[in-house]
Amino acid sequence: MRNVQRTLITAASVVALSGAPLFAQDPNGGTVLHVSPYAGYFISGNFLNGPLGTTLSNAPGFMYGTQLGLSLAPNLSLIGNVGYTTSDMKVGIPFLGGVKVGQSSMLLYDAGLEYNLGSLLGSKTFSPFIQGGVGAMKYDVNVSVIDTHATNFAGNIGVGADFAVSKGMALRLLAKDYIGQFNFQDATGLGITGNTAHNLALTAGLRFDF
Repeated sequence: MRNVQRTLITAASVVALSGAPLFAQDPNGGTVLHVSPYAGYFISGNFLNGPLGTTLSNAPGFMYGTQLGLSLAPNLSLIGNVGYTTSDMKVGIPFLGGVKVGQSSMLLYDAGLEYNLGSLLGSKTFSPFIQGGVGAMKYDVNVSVIDTHATNFAGNIGVGADFAVSKGMALRLLAKDYIGQFNFQDATGLGITGNTAHNLALTAGLRFDF
């Protein structure tokens, strides 16, 4: 847990330091650095579909993280994100439901672009946005006495909205789909091909503009 917290703090510091010279060079005097801590719910897709309708997946779990953004244009930002979630790993069995077989934690990190649609609506308090990017999902899996790790590439798309609370601060709601395939070769050494899964993050947080 401490390692995750250090990762989040380090990511925030790097982007903040990168944004400092851009802030000084902004010709329009607008905001260029956006910091958005968040928390929410992570719903995992199935890693693997087995025989007789069985599945392997993570149970839904709590997640938290931070997104940082640098304005490239009035409506366009370069974003970076680090998130963390932990939950039970389960095997789904028809008619019996999910059976816990272990625990897993996941570190998500990605970068991409965010486009704000608020100016198109002419609203100063409601600003919907879309975003997309690429990154990775790093799994730490504990099954009985076995600890293993896997990292897989993941693309993502998201849609959300900012609701202005005061100058420089807004409530942010975001639904984000992480699309990736669990790396069984990395985790087990076996040549198993898993599903390309959709993993949905539903989060709420605050956006601070500087």
